[in-house]
Amino acid sequence: MTGHRPPSEDSRDTGTDVVRWAVFSCALVPVVLLWYGSSLAGAAGTALGLAAVTAVCRILLRQSERGAARLHAEEGAPQRGRRHRGGAGAHRGGRHTGGSTPVS
Repeated sequence: MTGHRPPSEDSRDTGTDVVRWAVFSCALVPVVLLWYGSSLAGAAGTALGLAAVTAVCRILLRQSERGAARLHAEEGAPQRGRRHRGGAGAHRGGRHTGGSTPVS
């Protein structure tokens, strides 16, 4: 993996193109099924199933794009949290040297 890449115009166009091809397929597949002798009910059911899958994929794609945009916007902000603390007391619970050995 090469790391995180910020969303560009090309990636947004690619997402839109994927959705357009999916919608085209939702229309084309039932026509092909009817052409090859499938029933109208079967072709309609297939069209509805493909439309439902396309709608869910579109929603997930939009969520992913928003999340990537949010991540890109937060990249410039300073990182805070458990692993990014600095200063005194940052390394608690480790091995301590001297001062605690018993005297004979």
